Amino acid sequence: MSADGSRVLVALRVPCEPAEAWRRFTDEIDQWWQPNQLFAFSSGGSGTLAFEPGTGGRLTETYDDGTVFVIGVISAWEPPRRLVVSWRQESFPPGCETELHVGFEPVAPGETRVSVTHYGWDRLPDEHAARHGFPLEVLQLRFAEWWRRMIAISFSGPRPS
Repeated sequence: MSADGSRVLVALRVPCEPAEAWRRFTDEIDQWWQPNQLFAFSSGGSGTLAFEPGTGGRLTETYDDGTVFVIGVISAWEPPRRLVVSWRQESFPPGCETELHVGFEPVAPGETRVSVTHYGWDRLPDEHAARHGFPLEVLQLRFAEWWRRMIAISFSGPRPS
């Protein structure tokens, strides 16, 4: 997927080394991800998110009844540096997906810049339900706010050793 003007970009410094930031983002996604009804993955409610590690693995949401929604497939799994995964909601048109790039860059001892770049929002038709009637720029702003909040939550507070 090429870089284009329809991306959402958020970057935050977090108080840990890249390997720890990677682990928190990938292994603990079910602990920090908070459902957002405006941008729900499926109409089945909210479930538990999990990565299946490795290139070709999946990002899934599993619901209480055991059903699984595949959000995307991992195309780059490079711990502790980079993750790329396709991303879709159940309501996206067939063949339509966005792409999430997450980077983990050391910036100082004990600090990492976590950057989230989410591409492809212009692929959704203006009238599509997932756009909620928002112009593209407003949709991107809402997603940027959401990602900023999720990254901040994922790295708040100490973790047990």
